Amino acid sequence: MKILVVLISFIAFLLVALSGPLHRFGVINLGTAFTGFKYGVYVGIAALVLLALVLVVQIVSKRKLITLTSSVTVAIFSAIAIIIPVTMLKQGTSAPPIHDISTDLDNPPEFDAVAPLRADAPNPITYAGVASAEQQRQAYPELKTLTYSQSKAELVIAIEQATKNLGWDLVDADVNKGKIEATDTTTWFGFKDDIVIRVNDQGDKREVDIRSKSRIGASDLGKNAKRIHDFIEELDVVLGE
Repeated sequence: MKILVVLISFIAFLLVALSGPLHRFGVINLGTAFTGFKYGVYVGIAALVLLALVLVVQIVSKRKLITLTSSVTVAIFSAIAIIIPVTMLKQGTSAPPIHDISTDLDNPPEFDAVAPLRADAPNPITYAGVASAEQQRQAYPELKTLTYSQSKAELVIAIEQATKNLGWDLVDADVNKGKIEATDTTTWFGFKDDIVIRVNDQGDKREVDIRSKSRIGASDLGKNAKRIHDFIEELDVVLGE
């Protein structure tokens, strides 16, 4: 019985833990990966229920059916299999169903160098539109155009460094245009999201706008907004502000 309970919990763990990497390396498609997530939760719950039954029988019969170590192992494997998908589901329901985030909603920075990389992406390169902008205003009102005193050249160099520090793949950087484009690949599923950063002269100041857009998915689970927040924090660190 002990081996069966541990095995079921381990299967639940594998269904969740391997779904992302297997999709990232092209072994399974996205639908199969999400199915693995779903069944991982079901199997994890089943393992916890079976563990509870075994413990009850063990107490009533006063027979040693499962050890403390095995019980803890089952609990850990099952908890991981349940918590990760549920957390992602919670993020999905709390974040707006949008995937194109920009600090300038009236004139979002446009992708140029990244465009060929998105040729086969389900989400088009064009801005998501007015409906998406309105949802962003409600969900992330703090995301607005940034203003800096550094020169355009200094900012482009700092932005390049910030993208490298964040582990993004730099696609293009043009000082004259004041535009930097990069791609960020998520760790687990390997989703690719693209970023364009625009630097404009505005008198004696420079305005910086950031746009982050997913290549796939109607909702980004809040990832693009978080990415912009992370970038702003990293850029401030690089600039020493």
